[in-house]
Amino acid sequence: MEHINKQRRDISFTLISSFLTLLFFILPTGFEGASQEAGSERARGKIIEVDNQRIINTGPVKQGEQHLEIEIRSGRFKGRVFSGSNNLMGKIELDKLFVPGDLALVVVSFSEDGRMGHAQVIDHYRTGKTMFLCLLFLLFIILIMGWMGVKIVITFVFTAAALIRVLFPAMLRGWDPIFASVVMVTVITAVIIFLVGGITRRGLTAFAGSMGGILLTSCLAFFFTYWFKIHGAVRPFAEALLYSGYAHLNLAHLFISGVFLASSGAMMDLSMDIASAMDEVKTQYPAISRFNLIKSGVSVSRHVAGTMSTTLLLAYSAEYTAMIMTFIAQGIPLENVINMVWVSSEVIHTLVGCFGLVLVAPLTVFAGGIILFPSPVTRRRA
Repeated sequence: MEHINKQRRDISFTLISSFLTLLFFILPTGFEGASQEAGSERARGKIIEVDNQRIINTGPVKQGEQHLEIEIRSGRFKGRVFSGSNNLMGKIELDKLFVPGDLALVVVSFSEDGRMGHAQVIDHYRTGKTMFLCLLFLLFIILIMGWMGVKIVITFVFTAAALIRVLFPAMLRGWDPIFASVVMVTVITAVIIFLVGGITRRGLTAFAGSMGGILLTSCLAFFFTYWFKIHGAVRPFAEALLYSGYAHLNLAHLFISGVFLASSGAMMDLSMDIASAMDEVKTQYPAISRFNLIKSGVSVSRHVAGTMSTTLLLAYSAEYTAMIMTFIAQGIPLENVINMVWVSSEVIHTLVGCFGLVLVAPLTVFAGGIILFPSPVTRRRA
């Protein structure tokens, strides 16, 4: 009977999570069409001819203009060919080069009478490839993990929808990034843990441990960000937000929210590992004492936390690999490097996240010691 009730709770919560995911996806952000001008539409175009005579090569940097002949492959102007240009600014991370046969995302403008005016090439067209990769990933998870894979897919899509459709628009509207992120991370953590771990004592243990770690990490991130005097404009496009009409944004708070938001997934992982191990021990040895269960949880947490901290360091290292390599190549003294705001911000990002991981371990063990032991009243009812 208990097994049937557990299955019913599992299916019910899966359906509720699926509904919330769909709701978040269809929920309007209020910023739809903000960049779409009247009298224009996005289309897919194929590059059929390229003229590079106006491009100037200066070492690895290219400047100038590519002249393009583009055939429209979608939209109202499908089949039409027009001339366009691709301006190169001399910034490798922003510039793109086209060759005949490439597909490009194009914004086509037109007059009131419907005649095509000019077109602007945005970038290589990657929508189809992105959709293929996403579907391949989702199918792979379902085929390998079965029913659990379905729930993992729901949590994956739910998290993406919650961030893109709810959290980020809320911060743009004026919500404090720290408060908004804490609320959204709480919702995401509850959905992920209870969907994967079930609405059980194990799931409640993992939720309590991960939320305790996330809240403490947010406090640490707040303290160290202001203590290190990090202004927050160290992330790409952070300053551009201010000049885009969102001067009300507190970039320091945006940076702080990013610290615990980025590490929350690892905290959920760690808390679930510890809670599952403690629950398994309690299931296999029902007569185990609370002290011995906590002792087993401590032993597991020490091993898992040790590897997870390094995992977090490696996951973050890709963000600043090129920056550190540049400093090394230029022979900049280590003391100079440590005091640079870009490096200090990454130190906070990494070490505070690792602090959170280490804190999650004892919090989860403590929660498991309480939650995994039913009260005397519950035992008599059982």
